[in-house]
Amino acid sequence: MKFIARIVVGRPLVALLVFLGLVGVSAVWGLQTFGNLQAAGYNDPNSESSEVYNELKSTFKVDNPELVIVGDFAQDVQSEASRAQATALTSSIRDIAGVSNVTSYFSLGEPSSLKSKDSRAAYFFVNYDSKVKVTSETSVVEDTLGAEHDGVKVYYTGISAMANALNGTITKDIGLAESIAIPLSLILLLFVFGSLVAAGLPLMVGGLGMLGGFFFIWVATQVTDVSIFALNLVTAMGLGLGIDYALLMVNRFREERARGLAVKEAVTKTVETAGRTVLFSGLTVAVVIASMVIFPQYFLRSFAYAGVAVVFVAVLGALIALPATLALLGDRVNKLRVLPGDLTPKDTGIWATISRFVMRRAIPVLIIALVALGGLIALGANVKFGLVDERILAKDAPIAVASEIVRTRFDGQEGKPVEIIVKGATEKELASYVDTLSETQHIVRVQSQLGITVKGATDTRFAPAFANYVEVDAQRIVAIDNVEARSTAGMDLTNSIRGISAPFEVQVGGIAADYTDSMNGITRMLPWLLLWVFASTLILLFLFTGSILLPIKAFLLNIITLGATLGFLCWVFLDGNMKWLFGDFQLTGSIDASNFILIAVVAFGLSMDYELFLLSRIKELHDQGLSTEESVALGLQRSGRIITAAALILAVNFLPFVTSGVTSIKMLGLGLAFAILLDATIVRAFLVPALMKLFGSANWWAPKWMKWVFSKVGLDH
Repeated sequence: MKFIARIVVGRPLVALLVFLGLVGVSAVWGLQTFGNLQAAGYNDPNSESSEVYNELKSTFKVDNPELVIVGDFAQDVQSEASRAQATALTSSIRDIAGVSNVTSYFSLGEPSSLKSKDSRAAYFFVNYDSKVKVTSETSVVEDTLGAEHDGVKVYYTGISAMANALNGTITKDIGLAESIAIPLSLILLLFVFGSLVAAGLPLMVGGLGMLGGFFFIWVATQVTDVSIFALNLVTAMGLGLGIDYALLMVNRFREERARGLAVKEAVTKTVETAGRTVLFSGLTVAVVIASMVIFPQYFLRSFAYAGVAVVFVAVLGALIALPATLALLGDRVNKLRVLPGDLTPKDTGIWATISRFVMRRAIPVLIIALVALGGLIALGANVKFGLVDERILAKDAPIAVASEIVRTRFDGQEGKPVEIIVKGATEKELASYVDTLSETQHIVRVQSQLGITVKGATDTRFAPAFANYVEVDAQRIVAIDNVEARSTAGMDLTNSIRGISAPFEVQVGGIAADYTDSMNGITRMLPWLLLWVFASTLILLFLFTGSILLPIKAFLLNIITLGATLGFLCWVFLDGNMKWLFGDFQLTGSIDASNFILIAVVAFGLSMDYELFLLSRIKELHDQGLSTEESVALGLQRSGRIITAAALILAVNFLPFVTSGVTSIKMLGLGLAFAILLDATIVRAFLVPALMKLFGSANWWAPKWMKWVFSKVGLDH
């Protein structure tokens, strides 16, 4: 840290301009990242269902439609008027540049499975040229046809329609959220920092973090898929970390100036103390967020890329651009005050009073706080996890309306069939397998080279339709079911089909299997994520504190916070409470597993941020000879205002996400805001002082050999 301080203080203007220049140049590419982001990424590419999908394309030449359209006619689909309207609609779709092929109920032999139960709606399937971008082309089709074409109501569904709807909604929602968050944050920044000049510093660090983060995401998009949801994390964490780090650095600078140090000496001391905390905090947050890279789904991996990128640039901004600016400004950082009086942090005040009150009554406070948090945790006792579908959008969203039409008006999940590939089966073995499959609960019918089988009865008249799917000894079977694919019922059905005994190789794919494999992929990697987070935080916190007990305490308190947050989210998003405050949303009966993992990892990382802010001051005071009790009281007084203010402003940045029309974004904003505020208040103000009082000298204990390791490589020295 002394090396960084020497460079920044020696030539502050050069350091500032070089850093701003590098970020500015990177922004040229970074701002191009928006068009490269994807709205999918929930599937496991190494799973059985993905293998089936790839083999259907390569071996069987199955060209699944990029867009599925439901045409809702005013009369029976077999009437002359409907046929004429269908011909016109098909012609209009085919004339759109980028569309390669259009098939429908009418062109595929008018099978009953492709029309609605009331015979007034029918499917149209659209394929695009390989050169066009699927979501962009879907947007063109939707804009060209509109909601009605020549008297036919047109509904758009399928993966590309879902992706297009999400892209448009999220882009709009981010703009709305930022239009709310930024003005409120600016007002809070003015009161927290006390002057207009100082309040601009976190915006500088946060802005640099966001721009630099966009650049690294752009780099990632050149080699892998990145989810569009990563943008939300970059914007929220960029400003949030900017606020955290700027508060810590500016407060320390004001302290050192109040002690009588010259400006350059005060900046040097700030970098060596608060800067070390920022560096270590950023390292901890980055390591925790990087844990999501172990998941097979690129939706989750994207947050690892985005989180690490924005933390990396924000830390550099706080260690280079911010101290360089302080060196140039000096005491002018306090210019244009909005608060009267001295802005220097005080050693007496409400936080010292609270901590001493808690430590005098450590056991009662601990019991009351844990009982209250236990009540919140209990709300999540019956939690069910799932993955997102079109119901994350509002009920009146076009894609949600279209999906509801498919769900209620059509017989079976024609658009979401179970795809099965068998290898090495004789015709007799295949017939036996198909019969067993058709008898499986929730299976409506089975189609194979034998024909169409319904509950063991096979109609061979439909066998020719599947003849082209027989290649070498691999055969394709399609099963239509009547359950929601992306649900627990879909998982149960997939497991039932995979459980059918067969003397040949069977691979099961389709939407329900994809959902099952994705959930299994998350479940399979979750223990490794917990091990990663547990081991890394314990090692890093030990190197920072030299203590065995404090890292374990920090980890367990964070787990309690996350449990309470999960309970709160279940109360809102499973039970449907407080819609009047958070806006309407569809109840799906489950909590999105991917989204909660994101909330848990980000909240855990930010909680460690605040833990380090507090422990750095407590340890510094304890190393100066103060007792544990006095170190805690004075340390909380010096850091409590920073932690609470940073948490409040960060919560203000996340809370506007509840205005989103996407339930997962709504849950992300609410969950992170709740976890951050809970951690910064109940945990830091009550549980930490109470536990440290009870632990006493054990807070600082470690075996001699570990103390030796700490003395050699401890990052607090």
